[in-house]
Amino acid sequence: MYSLGLVDDHFAVPMGMAALFEETEDLRLTASARTVDELLAEDPQLDLVLLDLSLADKSMPEENVAKLSARGIPALAFTSGDNAYLIRSAARGGVIGVVRKSQEPEILLAAIRGALREDADLLSGEWAAAVDGDPVLDSVGLSERQREVLELFACGESAKRVANRTGLSVTTVNDYLLRIRAKYAQHGREAHTKVDLYKRAVEDGVLPPPSRS
Repeated sequence: MYSLGLVDDHFAVPMGMAALFEETEDLRLTASARTVDELLAEDPQLDLVLLDLSLADKSMPEENVAKLSARGIPALAFTSGDNAYLIRSAARGGVIGVVRKSQEPEILLAAIRGALREDADLLSGEWAAAVDGDPVLDSVGLSERQREVLELFACGESAKRVANRTGLSVTTVNDYLLRIRAKYAQHGREAHTKVDLYKRAVEDGVLPPPSRS
């Protein structure tokens, strides 16, 4: 019997997941909390945690995965999959896979069991779709350096400031921006202005969506 944890701040989700696992012979939800800190305060003995990526405490997935990993608990992202920035953060943190909340129960259970068995083949398809093949994730094929330049420039920095922060020349920064704009144009996603670049950066998970508070 595997002991599972859940971090999700929607009150109905733990009830639904607990009911789902009660129908299985090998899985049980033994701990749930609204934040990772609350979960770990219970000092649970868990084989896996299902981690919602968008939590009310505004914590970043990368940090949450690291906290769980420090206690020897692997994390499986449990997400609606509509925020590319958070999925990228989870990937950087070392989350072992991702399963979407919209998946059918049998697919969710297969993903959980695959994660528990460290079954890379079972996880690779969904994980690859979430990180590499999703149309909102890096769909124009930007390099890491191009994403860095886009992130800084779209946040409001001047080309000179971007150059100072990256160690590039202003000429090189401007060349990167031209190439970035050209890539977006090739995919029918014009980015003529700085505001356009900001929108594209949010769409592709380079920058977080604006706060709605």
